[in-house]
Amino acid sequence: MNNMNPAWHLTANADTNPDETQEWRDALLSLAASEGPARVRHILDELARVARSQRIGWQPELNTPYINTIAVEDQPAFPGDLAVEERLASLMRWNALAMVVRANQAYGELGGHIASYASAADLFETGFNHFFHARSESHGGDLVFFQPHSAPGVYARAFLEGRLSEADLMHYRQEITAPASGARGLSSYPHPWLMPDFWQFPTGSMGIGPISSIYHARFMRYLTHRQLLNCEGRNENGVHVDKRRVWGVFGDGEMDEPESMSALTLAAREKLDNLVWVVNCNLQRLDGPVRGNGRIIDELEKLFAGAGWNVIKLVWGSDWDGLFARDTSGALVRAFANTVDGQMQTFAAKDGRFNRDNFFGQNPELAALAQGMTDEQIDRLKRGGHDLVKIHAAYAAAAAHTGQPTVILAQTKKGYGMGAAGQGKMTTHSQKKFDETDLIQFRNRFNLPLTDEQAKGLAFFNPAEHSPEMRYLREHRAALGGSMPRRETACAVVPVPAIDAYAQFALKADGKEMSTTMAFVRMLGTLLKDPALGPRIVPIVADEARTFGMANLFKQVGIYSSVGQRYAPEDIGSVLSYREALEGQILEEGISEAGALASWTAAATSYSVHGLAMLPFYIYYSMFGFQRVGDAIWAAADQRSRGFLLGATSGRTTLGGEGLQHQDGSSHLVAATIPNCKAYDPAFAGELAVIVDAGMREMLVEQKDVFYYVTLMNENYANPDLPEGAAEGVLKGCYRFGHYGPVDAEQRVTLLGSGAIFTEVVKAARQLAEQGVGVDVFSITSWSELARDGVAQEGREAGAYLTQLLVSSAGPIVAATDYVRAVPESVRAFMPEGRRFHTLGTDGFGRSDTRAALRAYFQVDAASIVKAALHSLAPLGRGLG
Repeated sequence: MNNMNPAWHLTANADTNPDETQEWRDALLSLAASEGPARVRHILDELARVARSQRIGWQPELNTPYINTIAVEDQPAFPGDLAVEERLASLMRWNALAMVVRANQAYGELGGHIASYASAADLFETGFNHFFHARSESHGGDLVFFQPHSAPGVYARAFLEGRLSEADLMHYRQEITAPASGARGLSSYPHPWLMPDFWQFPTGSMGIGPISSIYHARFMRYLTHRQLLNCEGRNENGVHVDKRRVWGVFGDGEMDEPESMSALTLAAREKLDNLVWVVNCNLQRLDGPVRGNGRIIDELEKLFAGAGWNVIKLVWGSDWDGLFARDTSGALVRAFANTVDGQMQTFAAKDGRFNRDNFFGQNPELAALAQGMTDEQIDRLKRGGHDLVKIHAAYAAAAAHTGQPTVILAQTKKGYGMGAAGQGKMTTHSQKKFDETDLIQFRNRFNLPLTDEQAKGLAFFNPAEHSPEMRYLREHRAALGGSMPRRETACAVVPVPAIDAYAQFALKADGKEMSTTMAFVRMLGTLLKDPALGPRIVPIVADEARTFGMANLFKQVGIYSSVGQRYAPEDIGSVLSYREALEGQILEEGISEAGALASWTAAATSYSVHGLAMLPFYIYYSMFGFQRVGDAIWAAADQRSRGFLLGATSGRTTLGGEGLQHQDGSSHLVAATIPNCKAYDPAFAGELAVIVDAGMREMLVEQKDVFYYVTLMNENYANPDLPEGAAEGVLKGCYRFGHYGPVDAEQRVTLLGSGAIFTEVVKAARQLAEQGVGVDVFSITSWSELARDGVAQEGREAGAYLTQLLVSSAGPIVAATDYVRAVPESVRAFMPEGRRFHTLGTDGFGRSDTRAALRAYFQVDAASIVKAALHSLAPLGRGLG
């Protein structure tokens, strides 16, 4: 069991004066008995200070013994009917198992998971029966992030509640074929896009749920402090209403993901006592132990305690209480301290006889503890995460704790109750097939009211309507606001001001030089002053506000801080000084794109999570969006987010000196893959204004489930007025910008361009015109919207919008962007028949130099566009084609 070197262990911890040590112990115990824990803590703190001043090189261990944090005598009385709750949990387990196994008997390719929910069922059920509030008239609703592989268990509970039918359960992971049978297909994991009235939060991509839960908890504080929505506990007409909480049930293996750990200190720093994580420590990930040669609970305890969280260890069930009470020598604690998780999993997979011989048989003290217990009693000794009484005590302590977020480290067995078919086995994660013997054993293990034939036939079990179980289930959920998870979308429309009120300077730019980033910040500053819309705007940056010229907003609306501003900033005398405030509006997230995106998602889903529409604008270096946190953006899309992502310093050549890691040439390619993301690459402030205005109306007034990705440039150049009637084309993705050269020229060419390269396209048009070539120029504001329209119009008489628009032009077509060629290539299929199409882009890695040098290098400057146009005009076979 113990691979440590015993000799080293004794040397490192040798007690050179046991008598004196005992005197110190006795003194401490006497102090505790006479003056209580507070006095003991004071003395220990004082001794630690003295030790530090003497440079003794000691500090307290962050690990506590491998036992429950909450002592038996501190457990509150269990407020429910334990027998009924255990029966309900058993029914959930069975129906979840039947759902997955049935699907795989019919279609072996569907997959599914049983073992994760088998380990987490009691953790879920305690929450459902006693803690997870749904939204109601008296409560704003808790936010619950469910462990994704446990989704079958959530469906199983919804079935008993009457929210899902037996036909629905029969179509688990069959979302396309289900409607033909009059059923609803159930998604593999929590997916709000696929089940928009059911799931609130997508958690299927490991690590995204944990970081998202932290920023949702912080966003609730933000709403409260800005007096937009009270998410804290309150008294109304003498009735106390619990504060809203964020609960997250996550796996111990999931904690390996960087996103899971990256915001722990934020949660502690912000004192988010509205946040509770339950880490299901079944000690096993997909392929094997999470920490085979160590103890994941010990590791996580150190990590969370060091980050400033309140840690509650829920390790052993009530059956162990008597063993610990009889263990006066501490043999159990020592044995657990020397048993690694890999061995603990072996104990989980084996029977009572094996555990008697190999765990309790390690020494006479342990063997004595097991005397009088049958092998079956040893086999049924519960880990803490399977004991409803212990779980309730841990949850109650977490809900009562103030000043810190809480994590409950709950030890469970993966595949609990699956016996020889999968409990604790290496293969249990993917176990989805049971033979008849396994099914009967599972039935017997949980005393399920099923006949042999029903068990073998995987019959779903639904208790009688007026049975004690069903009455209990409904009463407890009614007391907590009704069924959940439940996604709601009703929220009031937020009026959007007329575009002239905030963007007239952009629509009538009259040749003024500005960057589209400058134009956006100016629009934003004005929108923030609007009495209706302004308070709902959430500006978000990742430590780059000054880079994007947003420093003027510091004083206008302030930077949100849960403690206000406790210092005088160095630049306090400056007009653009740094200002933090409790009611601050800007979320300045530091150097964390993942954190900023999580904040954006919290704000972008506020309409459904809180019934309060907010409008987030997250502006960032475009290279650090889809490339760095693309998975989180995909999850936000699944969650039906509404808001603006603004990729500033966009394109591969606009950010000259920064080089490869900063220069974006692919974000529009990735954005095009997200169905509900509308991506635009405007060249001018007027185009940008039209896009922002349309986006606000689509999301806040029409309340459509879309979000906008808009790229912005930091390059200053002259901005023309937006042509009359161009707004419709801007939103569709293209409009005619102008004609250069002779109208009746013998040689004609058509140029398309977007964003940072459009000014080079216009230069090229003028140079071609000087050579007698007639040039039609079109501004492309969205390649992806044009491509989507083209696909949607295939087979229809009208044809693609881009095709119709280009029919009015003539000659070969040359397209140039600051992105890889695949971006403009996406519209090749929609060129008018018989027209040659050549694309220019910035394929390859970026590098540092001036904009002019970079554009010449990637061949997207005016000279390269002219060259490509002339080659395209050459007789067929000689051009670039």
